[in-house]
Amino acid sequence: MPELPEVETFVRALRPAVVGRTIIAMHNTWPRHIDRPLPGELAERIAGRRIDAVNRRGKFLLFNLTPSGALVIHLRMSGHLSVVERSEPRDKHTHTVFILDNDTELRFRDTRKFGRVYLVDDPQEILYKLGPEPLSPDFTPESLAAMLADRKRAIKPFLLDQTMIAGIGNIYADEALHYAQIHPQRRTDSLTPAEIKRLHAGIQYVLDLGIKREGASISTYVKPDGEMGDMQNEVAVFRRAGQPCPRCGATIERIVVGGRSTHFCPLCQPNKKGDIPKENVSP
Repeated sequence: MPELPEVETFVRALRPAVVGRTIIAMHNTWPRHIDRPLPGELAERIAGRRIDAVNRRGKFLLFNLTPSGALVIHLRMSGHLSVVERSEPRDKHTHTVFILDNDTELRFRDTRKFGRVYLVDDPQEILYKLGPEPLSPDFTPESLAAMLADRKRAIKPFLLDQTMIAGIGNIYADEALHYAQIHPQRRTDSLTPAEIKRLHAGIQYVLDLGIKREGASISTYVKPDGEMGDMQNEVAVFRRAGQPCPRCGATIERIVVGGRSTHFCPLCQPNKKGDIPKENVSP
């Protein structure tokens, strides 16, 4: 699933191609792509609206519209957005298309069909449960410490919980924990102030790096132009089980935490008192 850096890459690439353009029609071949309103109503309501801005909230793309409303898109597992000439043939997995006023189309290709499209008056209708943006000034070591203090859960699932922090997924959670030298099973309320400070720095470092590298093309993700991102060449532990840790040389291990494949260095990220018991982990 595209995470914050991948979605931010889409935003930055799409912005110059669509801002100022007017949507003249919508075409859909997979009605379940459209969460709200119904596809026919969305097509009727969105025609004639101009895209004034493209932004991101967590893993959601936000297209602000004039005279009102917002188009919200969640890429989910395999979603991909691109702007192409109308004359270019559509891929069979392109299920939702927004036709623009300059003979281009904003195309939503989605092989696994898990993506969702929303037309809303206020994006908060969709986004109200999201936690803070991890790259915003409001996300500080102190605010992170306050979130961690009252919870007794493994740190890896905490980082993946979008109601806690918006935008972090499996790749960047593993990378941030390795940066901070924290075992993925550590209980949130067991982290020391120094560890929390390192974790905060690690979250921001790996997300910033992911944006600079234009995302990680580890599975299905490619940029809007079809080219691969470069973050997969910078990961320290994610999907590197059996390979040496770039920091210490120990062999990276893989376990399952909270139902998610998890990669870590047993030397850099040792078990400590306060970890969740090993019986809660699958090899």
